[in-house]
Amino acid sequence: MSNIVIIGSISMDLVMVTNRIAEEGETVFGESFFMVPGGKGANQAVAVGRLSSPKDHISVLGAVGEDSFGPILLENLKANHLHVNHVGTVPSSSGIAQITLFNQDNRIIYCPGANGLVTTSNWSEEWQVIAEADLVILQNEIPHQENMAIVRYCHQKGIKVLYNPAPARETDSEMIPFVDFVTPNQHECQALFPNQELAETLRNYPNKLIVTLGKKGVTYFDGQEVQVIPAIKTEAKDTTGAGDTFNGAFGLALTKQLSITEALKFAILASHLSVQKFGAQGGMPTIDEMKGHPEYVKRWDFE
Repeated sequence: MSNIVIIGSISMDLVMVTNRIAEEGETVFGESFFMVPGGKGANQAVAVGRLSSPKDHISVLGAVGEDSFGPILLENLKANHLHVNHVGTVPSSSGIAQITLFNQDNRIIYCPGANGLVTTSNWSEEWQVIAEADLVILQNEIPHQENMAIVRYCHQKGIKVLYNPAPARETDSEMIPFVDFVTPNQHECQALFPNQELAETLRNYPNKLIVTLGKKGVTYFDGQEVQVIPAIKTEAKDTTGAGDTFNGAFGLALTKQLSITEALKFAILASHLSVQKFGAQGGMPTIDEMKGHPEYVKRWDFE
């Protein structure tokens, strides 16, 4: 049984598909529009929930707003096997991500809303939920000071933390001493460690810094040499949420006692499947869908 706590943003994604990006002052036609639950915290939680077993206990901490989106977002989390007892409702709009899909890639504008009001100062039972966790997963769409309070608590209690520093912000480096795994993409890694070669940076953080390379896969330093785990080739329909799928799957696999390399291969397969459908959560695979893929291996059959 895995006990995982995901703390982060819960938002609604407003997704527009277009074949042309508007210039300043210009209006263009979109091809289609979707309104789907998102937010990096919720996305990573859903990724874990869909891959988990009924024996696992996966909890979400965060906040939604007092608007029409709040109940929809909570019901979506529950439908994906997640515990939401400690998701608060605050006097604000829910978080919103405006996403434009163009040329097989995405452009995102994010408004935090309720996510920007998440605070640990009034937590009580929430700390006990965290204390019982095998792993805590964090991102950057709630305030930095709250993330810092959480990682300091986890560090003191010996609770493992997977930190996805996305979207990148200047304070990210303050988190690194207190977490066990850091999972930036190449751009976020460059922001974290400016003026450093990737191989040098990886060697400074053995078995801790995991850098995603998009179509090239994932790389980390295992203490002996730099490892590169290749991606699975595919024609992506929508890359939104692929990184969140990767982080959720990686976190779950770690709690199942897989090695880092095996956990990364599991996560790569999950993110590979996620880009086959539209929406950040729309393509996130279930464990049965994972098992139906030829790259799935029997030793990933978790109890």
